[in-house]
Amino acid sequence: MDNKNIKIEKIDFSVLGMSCAACSKSAERSLKKTPGVESAMVNIATEKASVEYDPKVCNIDNLRAAIEKAGFKMELEDNIEREDNSTSFKRFLVAIIFASILFTISMGPMVGIGLPAFISPHHNPLNYALIQALLAIVVMLAGKKFYINGFKALYQLGPNMDSLVAVSTSAAFIYSIITSFRIGSEPGFADSIMSNGHHLPLYYESSAMIIALIMLGKYLESRSKSKTSQAIKSLLELQAKTAIIEIDGQEKEVDIDKVRVGDIVIVKPGQKIPVDGSIVYGSTSIDESMLTGESIPIEKTIGDQVTGASVNKNGYIKFKVEKIGKDTTLSQIIRLVEDAQNRKAPIANLADLISGYFVPVVIAIALVSGLAWLLIGGASFQFSFTIFISVLVIACPCALGLATPTAIMVGTGKGAENGILIKGGDSLESAHKISTVAFDKTGTITEGKPRVIGLRLLGNTMDEDALISYAGSIEKNSEHPLADAILDYAKERGLELYPVEGFTSITGKGVEAQVNGKRISLGNLKLIEDYKDKNDMDRLKAMVDQYAQEGNTPMLLAVEGQVEALIAVADTIKKDSAMAVEKLHQMGIKVAMITGDNEKTALAIAKQVGIDIVRADVLPSEKSQVIKDLQDQGEFVAMVGDGINDAPALALADVGIAIGSGTDVAIESADIVLMKNSLMDVPNSIKLSKETIRNIKENLGWAFGYNIIGIPFAAGLIYLFGGPLLNPMIAAAAMSLSSVSVVSNALRLRKFKTF
Repeated sequence: MDNKNIKIEKIDFSVLGMSCAACSKSAERSLKKTPGVESAMVNIATEKASVEYDPKVCNIDNLRAAIEKAGFKMELEDNIEREDNSTSFKRFLVAIIFASILFTISMGPMVGIGLPAFISPHHNPLNYALIQALLAIVVMLAGKKFYINGFKALYQLGPNMDSLVAVSTSAAFIYSIITSFRIGSEPGFADSIMSNGHHLPLYYESSAMIIALIMLGKYLESRSKSKTSQAIKSLLELQAKTAIIEIDGQEKEVDIDKVRVGDIVIVKPGQKIPVDGSIVYGSTSIDESMLTGESIPIEKTIGDQVTGASVNKNGYIKFKVEKIGKDTTLSQIIRLVEDAQNRKAPIANLADLISGYFVPVVIAIALVSGLAWLLIGGASFQFSFTIFISVLVIACPCALGLATPTAIMVGTGKGAENGILIKGGDSLESAHKISTVAFDKTGTITEGKPRVIGLRLLGNTMDEDALISYAGSIEKNSEHPLADAILDYAKERGLELYPVEGFTSITGKGVEAQVNGKRISLGNLKLIEDYKDKNDMDRLKAMVDQYAQEGNTPMLLAVEGQVEALIAVADTIKKDSAMAVEKLHQMGIKVAMITGDNEKTALAIAKQVGIDIVRADVLPSEKSQVIKDLQDQGEFVAMVGDGINDAPALALADVGIAIGSGTDVAIESADIVLMKNSLMDVPNSIKLSKETIRNIKENLGWAFGYNIIGIPFAAGLIYLFGGPLLNPMIAAAAMSLSSVSVVSNALRLRKFKTF
């Protein structure tokens, strides 16, 4: 088959019913086995799957069947029915109330709490057992999800955390039922046990408390996990719910989903821009801080673009709708963040690998431990049974599974809040390894727009304003990029522009014309050489060289052949470029600059900013080769750029970082997009990556350490050396808290501060 003819489609959907990493691994494995599926990722933290498939071989029904075969439920994004926190909390309340009553009845006689005679183990042991059985059944019904999911997963040979809970509590319950039957059917059975000072071997309270405590842990975990997706919720809340559209000159307010491309939308002062478009009437200032993080409102007028979710500050405008729904900038940002949260970081592979084998190994350890104590250690069945239950209950694949995705969710969400869009967990992880950052110059380190930065008067016959008026007037007719800088400078000062006659552009030299009756020349030294007799050429050459060495473009203005002024034009450096480079140096990262400018200008810019490595006179097609050269030297390279010519270098770099104001091609090629157009977000991105990776390692360390310590403790190895025997209820509490602690640790990333 010709792979070029295969059209791969991508679909994202929710997977409901998962409880741990083993669940997500099982669902992922089932999807990957489906014919036509190219790739599949299932994220336990977001409860979402992302699947790429060949629609000619596979369809949504096949994917649904694969999910259901694994024991879970598939829901498309617009039709999600999750059990909300209030329902799970009600179930937990039922479980904890009845489990507490059961615990009091079971343990009361052992600690001196008297019970009524009709349920006393001494006076009526059968009622004592039956009331506990009834209370335990109520708790088990409240936690029925563990049994439905757990036994289904066992049947399908994909055991998960629910399977551990279901097997351990069912074993405790069944053993207690058998004991209760013996109490009722064997006269003297209960009395013989009680007379020897032992309590009745009933484990109803263990079964119930295990379920109640794990339900508490799952409730706390779900609350914490809901906070990790706060970034997405915040972005969704930014969108306007309605829009005012103009129909036949009349205003009509409609729901946002009724707006169509081509509609004319009216936005009044203080209102949100509902969708993306371009202004056709009026002018205003727009607050785009919710999207870019830039706090200063931006002036907009006819022809300018407006973005949905930004706020119209003070003007009345009309704009033509160009993008709606999933095509708007806000929707694309939301999609980018969601995709980032679903894409796995390479560091997650270790946890995934272990989680796939974790539950079967734990069940095996529990069986071997229990049987070893019973058959080899000569322990009682009751003791061995406690070992079996404790091992099953204390093992926690959840902590392992949640360690990476929760930190990635919080990290990418925090980045989005600060105008740093990270396209995936892999990108977030890679950024912490960056050893060299290579910047494009124009539009990245510099503003990308030349400006007049200096004017030096060389004659005594004319004042500054008059000279600038002449310069602006003649450049009004020029198409040279530097002409706009001089024209803008004249307009900013509110100076008069004169009529121009006989305009001539001299290639490689400059321009000449009659302006207000005077012969005006504006250009480089080559242009002025025609007037040697009127000017001190050595002095002019020295001045021109001095400005050029500082990274400026000097132009000489002559009136009737006499040079009256030197105008210095430069692509000004962004105000935070030097600070960003300094921060990168403080982080131990080298900084390079790649530019097509001449070496003299490039070195001048590099000196001002503090850059280590300069590659000048580089053609657009050669930028990616510079990146490769740096990589060949052993550097882990990030490329920062904004133009179409930066796209190949962005794609080749280990981490591509695009300036948000850049071209769509550059943004598509990048791994990280900086919405604020601020270079300080380059070190901020790396800082966020480092803190996220540190958090993931802490989570994995806690999860591995917990299981490495907990399982041997539950298996009775500590008891062998005189330590205590682990009670199954304590094991359940510890297991629940391990997941909560991992998620809580990930939530610390919400306190991340930028430089």
